[in-house]
Amino acid sequence: MTENDVLKALSTVEEPDFKKDLVTLQMVSDIQIEGNNLSFTVILTTPACPLKDLIKQRCFEAIHSIIGENVDIKINFTSKTSSLRTDKNEVLKDVKNIIAVVSGKGGVGKSTVAANLALSIAAGGAKVGLMDADIYGPSVHIMFGIRGERPQMKDVNGKGKIVPIDRYGIKVMSIGLLVDERQAVVWRGPMVSSAIRQFVTDVDWGQLDYLIIDMPPGTGDIHLTITQTVPVTGAIVVTTPQLVALADAKKGITMFNQPGLKVPVIGLVENMSYFTPVELPENKYYIFGKHGGRNLASEFDITFLGEIPLVQSIREGGDLGIPVMIGDDVISKKAFTEFGDRAVRAISLRNAQLPVTEVSEVLEM
Repeated sequence: MTENDVLKALSTVEEPDFKKDLVTLQMVSDIQIEGNNLSFTVILTTPACPLKDLIKQRCFEAIHSIIGENVDIKINFTSKTSSLRTDKNEVLKDVKNIIAVVSGKGGVGKSTVAANLALSIAAGGAKVGLMDADIYGPSVHIMFGIRGERPQMKDVNGKGKIVPIDRYGIKVMSIGLLVDERQAVVWRGPMVSSAIRQFVTDVDWGQLDYLIIDMPPGTGDIHLTITQTVPVTGAIVVTTPQLVALADAKKGITMFNQPGLKVPVIGLVENMSYFTPVELPENKYYIFGKHGGRNLASEFDITFLGEIPLVQSIREGGDLGIPVMIGDDVISKKAFTEFGDRAVRAISLRNAQLPVTEVSEVLEM
């Protein structure tokens, strides 16, 4: 058994998402051979890769089939989160993927989805941050139980930077931590844009695999400001099944098709898809309609990332400051975990197939 034998065998193992073999994708390293003992490392595109077990099984089958059944195999896994950031922009320069979570209208549970998406990805081992950019209606600080806390400051190269609050294994920063929540934020567009730029540039996020940005509902100044300030890897659209929400979700999708906006839509997730009573965990009641989000994703040829149920514990967790991904609700946690897995895969595919991430060049109207 030689290294070439091993590479030849592993060249028959296809990465399920990229549809290319591990050797071509340069995902194999550190091959060690001692007699019939073989060890090597597979480099995943993200620490949270949901396909690790499948890849491992295929590697075992390929080695045993092509080289021999008597080979004793040890497979190690490491990760190098894929990123297409090639810009020299100093803003968030150590963040590999910036993901905007958007919705065409309010009330669809966008912040709940963003919060639990961040936690789901972090549960897989990735370094994750969550930024609440909803100036007029911040809620992430409530969902994470940090209401009333104040972030610390630190000196970075002679400039004062805000330090995000660590909670449940991720870095969290909300505009709600910096303003008096008893007062309404009554700002014109230019003031909001200026505040968002400062919010992005003056926070020290450090090194992250993913920064999830909870955007305000609708399509407006904040969306343009974010995409003009940092290179957004892609957007995830949140909707609910009913026609009114789907009509607004279309606007969220088409917004990123505007000239100059270089932000691909990574996928769409449907929240409040069905109601499942605690006492009847196998039952699904489609209160707001069925498969509206799935059909919309198909219409626009974008990835459908999953259905999130309408469950009381999701609301309770947000109110109590303990997101459902941290709680004990198995049904809801499973839904968000599967959604997070699909999102990570969609991001990796985006980085493998689409042009590099760039700051948008939107003409001012």
